[in-house]
Amino acid sequence: MNLLIVESPSKAKTIEKYLGAGWRVIASVGHVRDLVPENGSVDTENNFKMKWQIMPGKEKQIKLITDELKKADAVYLASDPDREGEAIAWHLLDILKNKKLLKDKTVYRVAFHEITKKAVQAAIENPREIDTNLVDAYLVRRALDYLIGFGISPLLWRRNLGKSAGRVQSVAVKLVVDREKEIEGFKPVEYWSLESMCTADSVAFKSILNKFDGQKIEKMSIENQEQIDNILSKIGTPEIGASVVNVEKKKTQRKPAAPFTTSTLQQEASRKLYFASKRTMSAAQKLYEQGLITYMRTDATNLNADAVTEIRGFINREYGENFVPQTPNVYATKSKNAQEAHEAIRPTHFDAPATGLSGDEAKLYDLIWKRTIACQMKNAEFDSVAADIETDNHVAIFHAVGSTRTFDGFMKVYTEDKDDEETKSESKLPVLNVGDKIKITELIPEQHFTQAPPRYTEASLVKKLEELGIGRPSTYATIMSTIVDRNYVEQDKQRRFHPTSGGWVIASYLNKYFTDLVDVNFTAKTEDTLDDVSNGKQDKLTALQNFWTPTDAMIDGARGIKTSDIINEINEFMNQHLFPDGNNICPDCGAKLGIKLSKFGPFIGCEKYPTCKYTKQLNKNDKPIDVTESAVQTKSDVIELGDGIEFRVGKFGPYVTDGAKNVAAKQYNAETITLEIARELLANANKKTEPIKIGENPETKKMIFFYPSGRYGAYISSNRVNVSVREQPDLETAIKLINNKAKK
Repeated sequence: MNLLIVESPSKAKTIEKYLGAGWRVIASVGHVRDLVPENGSVDTENNFKMKWQIMPGKEKQIKLITDELKKADAVYLASDPDREGEAIAWHLLDILKNKKLLKDKTVYRVAFHEITKKAVQAAIENPREIDTNLVDAYLVRRALDYLIGFGISPLLWRRNLGKSAGRVQSVAVKLVVDREKEIEGFKPVEYWSLESMCTADSVAFKSILNKFDGQKIEKMSIENQEQIDNILSKIGTPEIGASVVNVEKKKTQRKPAAPFTTSTLQQEASRKLYFASKRTMSAAQKLYEQGLITYMRTDATNLNADAVTEIRGFINREYGENFVPQTPNVYATKSKNAQEAHEAIRPTHFDAPATGLSGDEAKLYDLIWKRTIACQMKNAEFDSVAADIETDNHVAIFHAVGSTRTFDGFMKVYTEDKDDEETKSESKLPVLNVGDKIKITELIPEQHFTQAPPRYTEASLVKKLEELGIGRPSTYATIMSTIVDRNYVEQDKQRRFHPTSGGWVIASYLNKYFTDLVDVNFTAKTEDTLDDVSNGKQDKLTALQNFWTPTDAMIDGARGIKTSDIINEINEFMNQHLFPDGNNICPDCGAKLGIKLSKFGPFIGCEKYPTCKYTKQLNKNDKPIDVTESAVQTKSDVIELGDGIEFRVGKFGPYVTDGAKNVAAKQYNAETITLEIARELLANANKKTEPIKIGENPETKKMIFFYPSGRYGAYISSNRVNVSVREQPDLETAIKLINNKAKK
């Protein structure tokens, strides 16, 4: 029997049907192993050595895999064809090796980009080794995320500055905050335009003032009403005679959009279907696992030759040969690090849209199917006309443009939506020739003001991140959901991002003390480095060292900064947002107002707190303010909970103290700890907990015990060797932990 391991159960069912007898297909259900969630799991002093553990809840799945492996002659690791998928295969292989289950087994790595019988069988016939470069890139990425999390996040929640910081999520929040600063600081500028309603042969159309008194009229040329009134008076009253003095006719074409990449799919699904990125990727995952579309995490726009042939054949049958271009349409991939071996997102079959789907899956599949068919159709064709119309008194020339679609081309199937700033309108014109008499029946002056840049939507933020080279196909959905879940941003009814008060605070803090972390160029360079590691152009240790050295210096420098100095910097960064009218005087006592930090969130408070308890919410949607003395940040590394009890972060992680005793509180942070919880932890610290026997260590012949509650949390002990753990380990793991500690 052959054992094939994929990531998802639904994918396993589909593939097992294809392979038939002699095969067992089971799922890892995503990642099976991760870094131990404690300080020191990435040893920066020892070549960034990493400590791994089976993820909680995955023990049963590992047991299922090991049980099936015992019956198998060969094992095929068939996780997804990307960096994370390669990492899953590597983790599985390492786990199975450590369990010594592969001595008489042959191990293959296979990858396929679509779940069809043909693709699966082709992959099995052409196995490969695990790509160590891809694995190294994953290890670098995971180490960086861990080091930032354990390095910066405690600095945030110790001081009530935020919940966490991330290598990419922080940049996304900063972009949203910077856009909000632009909007708040924007000063609109007045300008005017002048349209005319014209008629020719009883057909009405619009034109816009292009020249006046021989001067070209640009968008901002007419600055105020006085100027527009002067123009109107010189042109004259309605029913003005005019003539066509110039006509330009040309044929134009519009090309179809490229097939979907991950980011363009998320953008278009946001515009057309109003899907959040997470929702889009969830539906795409299900379609992929059903074998209906190719792999949905890609930045490539190419299609394989067989697919192109199928698409062109379908177009010919359904729409006629006139809609099939002479040669296939080819699209250049914009991402400089795109993996051209991958394909764009496309259906696996093209005879007709899939039936039997419903809900999100049906809507998204229809979008993908139409976009893919359209990308291999001919260009749409237009007859474009531009005409200059001069008033009979020769004072003004108006310009009229229009276009008529003469051939549908790809627009027979699909047209791409655009963001607001890209929207263009089209209009039709009557047949016009030089010398034709025109009647101007109405002059329409319109006042305008320059507009602040629009707030980001999910679509435009993903697009911006992609343009900056930040994030990759597998990360965009996670970034969007993370910044919302952490309450750093919120969306309005138009689905546009607004920074919350928490978003403002964390952006201002990181902008000052972790400049590189939120610098778009630095972050893009890090992404490029990960790609270089993936391609074998840079080694893992060099990449880690180059990133960690400056980041560690920033973290070390930030530890000693006084909370009062941090608050001053935040106030300076947020001044326009906090006090748009410039009034920062407390209405109760006349002192200055400014930002205050509490475990319930930031707020505006008086500098004479706690004598003056005036407060004000930062944002209209902020939660009600709690300004009890236990809630407000008073020390740089301590949260006072009340009754002399404090929540601190020490060498071994979070703990609570009443001055007489300290008790570990690793499962809590500044957001979740309460006075009641702290009291309970301290009270239980005096209760003796009986150790649990795990088993005998064969090397020392000594019993290993598990202690659920020690001074610094749970630990195991044997022969005077103690090791901190999060939960009771199995015997094999306990032996390994004890022996490794004893050797040091």
